[in-house]
Amino acid sequence: MFDDDLNRSGPREVPAGYPRPQLVREHWSDLCGQWSFQHDDSDIGLEERWFERESLAGTIVVPFPPESAASGVGETAHHRVVWYQRGFGAAELEAAGRREGSRILLHFGAVDYRSRIWIDGSFVGAHEGGHTPFAIDITEALHERETHSIVVRVEDDPEDVEQPRGKQDWLEHPHVIWYHRTSGIWQPVWLEAVEPVSVRSVHWVTDVHAATVSARLDLSRVPAEPVAVSIRLAFGGKVLGEVTTSTDRASVTVSLPVPLLGNGQGYEQLLWSPEHPRLVDADVRVGDDAVQSYLGLRTVHVGQNAFWLNDRPYYLRSVLNQGYWPESHLAAPSADALRAEAQLIKDLGFNATRVHQKFEDPRFLYWADRLGILVWGEAPAAFEYSTTAVERMVREWLDIVRRDFSHPSIVAWVPLNESWGVQHIASDARMQHYARSLVDLTKALDPTRPVVSNDGWEQVDTDIVAIHDYEADPDIMRERYADRAAVDRMIRTAGPAGRRLILSGDVDDKPVMLTEFGGISYDVDAHDHAWGYSTASSGDDFAERLEGLMGAVHDSRALQGFCYTQLTDTLQETNGLLTEAREPKIPIERIRRAITGR
Repeated sequence: MFDDDLNRSGPREVPAGYPRPQLVREHWSDLCGQWSFQHDDSDIGLEERWFERESLAGTIVVPFPPESAASGVGETAHHRVVWYQRGFGAAELEAAGRREGSRILLHFGAVDYRSRIWIDGSFVGAHEGGHTPFAIDITEALHERETHSIVVRVEDDPEDVEQPRGKQDWLEHPHVIWYHRTSGIWQPVWLEAVEPVSVRSVHWVTDVHAATVSARLDLSRVPAEPVAVSIRLAFGGKVLGEVTTSTDRASVTVSLPVPLLGNGQGYEQLLWSPEHPRLVDADVRVGDDAVQSYLGLRTVHVGQNAFWLNDRPYYLRSVLNQGYWPESHLAAPSADALRAEAQLIKDLGFNATRVHQKFEDPRFLYWADRLGILVWGEAPAAFEYSTTAVERMVREWLDIVRRDFSHPSIVAWVPLNESWGVQHIASDARMQHYARSLVDLTKALDPTRPVVSNDGWEQVDTDIVAIHDYEADPDIMRERYADRAAVDRMIRTAGPAGRRLILSGDVDDKPVMLTEFGGISYDVDAHDHAWGYSTASSGDDFAERLEGLMGAVHDSRALQGFCYTQLTDTLQETNGLLTEAREPKIPIERIRRAITGR
């Protein structure tokens, strides 16, 4: 029988600040804080063997980029090469859970762009990709000594536009919609002790219709002999399913029946949605390695001109979120700031967000999962098309789809935006093949979510007709999006930006969404070179412009969702609903009424 008490207790909480919320171990050691630091403008550090040094000339607060004030450096001029150094010893290793026979992993959440790492002067690993996590097994480099030294060399060429860079400016000073750079270490650094055979990743695949959950476990190595594998799922303190098996492989997929999903009159009380963000706790054990995880039971698909969540049409009220803070740039100022950001999105009346040109910190995705926010996972773009740019983008995209696969909040993937990096896609067959291949590759990795091929315009084989339109006149907007016939006229001719909306693919039954609009500048902080797509002269003028545009959107019989530009002011881009300090520009209740239409 289905128990109405199942949802009375909430999901298990992830420890505050824990950098990897969907794969939690009991012990870890935070290496953020003060490191020594030095620019290397002449690129002499390798020749002079800086990796053997136990300190550098200056200091920095990790994980804040050196361009930011929070780092203590605050140097926004172009520097291609920087170095970091930090010591650690018995206390950090003990906190990480070091024990006899364990392996010590050094984790980096993200380092922009190319990094090399040494322990006590010995090279231990390298990584390329400015937005993706990596870990290095440093066990063999830890010889007997009281203190150890980590040295990191980072290369981030500010003029290399073949790198995925998103909104980071290629010029020294921010202009229009481009921001100060975020180079070097910009997400948490931490130590973790693990068993020789340990869980490296868990991918949850939920099949609500079949009443099953599958877990793909990737292990650190092939076991020397079969090891026991057990998984337990619980919701509201009650067991939903358990399974025990064994494996002698480095990857294993385990399927669990969830009988309560088979109750057609009660299964919806288990489902995750923004209105009911129910999370299922998961305990996973492989041999002696034990990890905690979680998942959400939900379905998402498109068709019949609608976006469907849990087999019901669902209207998205989304906001464009740059994920940028004035004091810390793309790095969040704290773990609490990520929770506050998610809560603000909910308080403003949105049920979704598009994190723009950024792979967001997993701790934000945790709060999106927990509080109930739909997320579009979008890639930061390179600005030039080349084989190098393609290779770099695909590598990072693969890593992020793997990293974020199990977050129930993520309901769509966006590999390209506004033809950035594929600027001639309308006429260049190579770029069309590339865009199409990204859609196909994403679906090969994850067939459970829709893919927006090129958000804004010039889309190929897209699952959602995603349109960008910064028209400021509500009457024009109301006419453009009155019904599907009006939208189809634009599809047959040209979109609001004068570009073709769809280059190839059948979109007759695909939902239409206005995925960028608004952008009203109301500069309450008197920024230099304040910028927006239209300008308000006062708080009342801002509110009336917002209400006019939102009224036109709500009146549309064609749109299945929207994404308003944008959540906060960001440097000179003063078109936020909030200031850069996250303060509402008009009463939050008035914003909420405009967004929700009630």
